[in-house]
Amino acid sequence: MLKLHQVIASCAGIGYLKGGGTFAAILTCFCWYIFFPTIPNIFVTLAITIIIIVYGIWSGNVVEKWWGKDSSKVVLDEVAGMCVTLIAIPNKWEFVLVGLVLFRFFDITKPLFIKKLETLSGGKGVMFDDVLAGIYANLLLQIIVAVTNL
Repeated sequence: MLKLHQVIASCAGIGYLKGGGTFAAILTCFCWYIFFPTIPNIFVTLAITIIIIVYGIWSGNVVEKWWGKDSSKVVLDEVAGMCVTLIAIPNKWEFVLVGLVLFRFFDITKPLFIKKLETLSGGKGVMFDDVLAGIYANLLLQIIVAVTNL
């Protein structure tokens, strides 16, 4: 069971790469852009995102015993945060790219209480800072979409 959590938490080994979080976010953008047109509605994308978050909390709890607190090997949190960033955003490459930049900005700099969420125990600390970074990125991206679609 540990191996399964390690594989999924590291997104099939991406977490072992230098800059794995960025690579995981880029891969998520690519997959979102490719598969989003085939997903029927926002509720499905929201459900998928919630499943990733819940599994990420569970997996974060398991691998923390082996890898330590909020290990850089865990990149499923970047996948979750990137999904949150792109929920209810038009599937245009420009918006996906801006979403990536905004999410990585918030995830790396950790302003506005994001850093505080890292102090939560186990998988919650791993996931919730990225989820909040994704929420902030999504809010800004919603404004950008609204302004550019006037």
